[in-house]
Amino acid sequence: MIEIKNVVKKYGDKVALKNISFNVEDGEIFAFIGHNGAGKTTLIKSIVGIHDFDEGEILINGKSIKDDTVECKKEIAYVPDNPELYENMKAIDYIDFICDMYEITQERRKENIKKYAKIFEIEDKLNDTINSFSHGMKQKIALISALAHDPKVLIMDEPFVGLDPKAVFDMKEIMNEMTKEGRIVFFSTHILDVAEKLCSRVAIIKKGELVKVGSMKQVKGDKSLEKVFLELEN
Repeated sequence: MIEIKNVVKKYGDKVALKNISFNVEDGEIFAFIGHNGAGKTTLIKSIVGIHDFDEGEILINGKSIKDDTVECKKEIAYVPDNPELYENMKAIDYIDFICDMYEITQERRKENIKKYAKIFEIEDKLNDTINSFSHGMKQKIALISALAHDPKVLIMDEPFVGLDPKAVFDMKEIMNEMTKEGRIVFFSTHILDVAEKLCSRVAIIKKGELVKVGSMKQVKGDKSLEKVFLELEN
C-alpha cells in the first residue's frame, strides 16, 4: 500500500502540494491526473524519494520514504516522463546495471529481460548503444529496466508518451498482470480514455490541491472521465 498523509511541498513562497492525502491499495491500477503544473510530478518524485517534502508522511508498505528511504526504494520501480539513461551504455548493460542495484540474480534477470524485450520487440537492439535510440526506444528500455526486478510498486509519470500503439497495448497488459499478482501500479497520464478503461481508482489534482479521489465510478459518475476533468479545470 502507498499511504500519502497530509503532504505539503513548498518552493519558497509557492505551495506546490497542499495537504495531499490518499491511499493506493495493493492490486490497484491508480491514475493520477491533472494539467501541466498541477503538482503531479512533484508528488510522484516525493513518493519515490527524489524530492523532500515539508509536511506530512508517505509510507510504502508501512515504511516511511523519509526514514527508511533505501528499504522503500527496494520495493519501487520508477519510470519518469523523460527517461534520462546513460546514453553511452549498451541497452543490455544499462538494464544489467539497474538489476545489479536491486541485487537481482542472474537467472531471474535473464528470464525477465528476455520476456520483456520480446514483448516490446527489441531483442535485436539490446546490444546497441542508447544514444542511437529514439525517444520511444529509450522509453522501452526504461520500462524493461523497471520491470526486470519485479517491483511490488510500479510508479510511472506519463508512461505511454512516445510508445507505439502495440507497445501501449502491451504495457497495459503488463499492468493488468501485475495487479492480478497483488502489486501496485500508480501512474500519471494525459490520456484520459486509457485511464478510464484501465484504472480502478483515480485522483485529480488542480493547482496543488486534490479535488477528486475515489473509484473510477465514483469520480466520473455517468460522465466520461474527460468531461469530469474538463469541468473541474474550468
